[in-house]
Amino acid sequence: MIFEQTIEKLSAMKLSGMVAALEEWQENGGNADLEPSDLIGLLADAEWGARQGRKLTNRLRQARLPMAATVEEIDYKHPRGLAKPKMLELISCRWVANHRNLIITGPTGIGKTFLPCALGNKACREEYRVLYTRAPRLFAELYLAKADGTYSRLLKKLAKMQVLIIDDFGCTPLEPQERRDLREILEDRYDVSSTVITSQLDPKHWHSFIGDETVADAVCDRLVHNGHRLKLRGESIRKKKGLKEGGGE
Repeated sequence: MIFEQTIEKLSAMKLSGMVAALEEWQENGGNADLEPSDLIGLLADAEWGARQGRKLTNRLRQARLPMAATVEEIDYKHPRGLAKPKMLELISCRWVANHRNLIITGPTGIGKTFLPCALGNKACREEYRVLYTRAPRLFAELYLAKADGTYSRLLKKLAKMQVLIIDDFGCTPLEPQERRDLREILEDRYDVSSTVITSQLDPKHWHSFIGDETVADAVCDRLVHNGHRLKLRGESIRKKKGLKEGGGE
């Protein structure tokens, strides 16, 4: 009876980790040799682990990563110019702690979305706030935010993200308002948080689709000069995988 009351009280206090650990302990017959302090420590560890797990789940949900990629799954065998020492440096998340940026360029299918998702997942595990978005979607959300009066709120939300991943940058030429929006976002983030950009185009060609020389200079200055670079090349991983699955050579 006392055990059941204890479970009820722990549940009422939303200590689900303790509840699960205590029920498992009893189901296993309990350990009569276990000191009270050791049992309390076991329960505290269980609750701590459960809460950390919930926090990580929330961070991953808010990050909106389009694929469940992890750094442990990164393929270093496929020839695409991916240096393992460089990746280990990025996996450490020191670049996030130091508010450095990351620019990933290369052809389609080479892993330009997988890698930032894997690094974003690792940053979430290191308790950083992460948000993934594609450039077209970002500009569409900013456009709608202006229309419904939530533009300032959205800019503040983006500024709070310790890692902002902007995928598919440079798919289409930027409109004048999009250029201004991008500059606003980068102004808020410069030297205080990290931005990840993926693009098929090398930064030296960004002026062509940004459109305005002055804004392009400002964008490149805030991204490139404070950023790590991953220049990917080689055959499409998706194409190679498709050939294997389809029985092609």
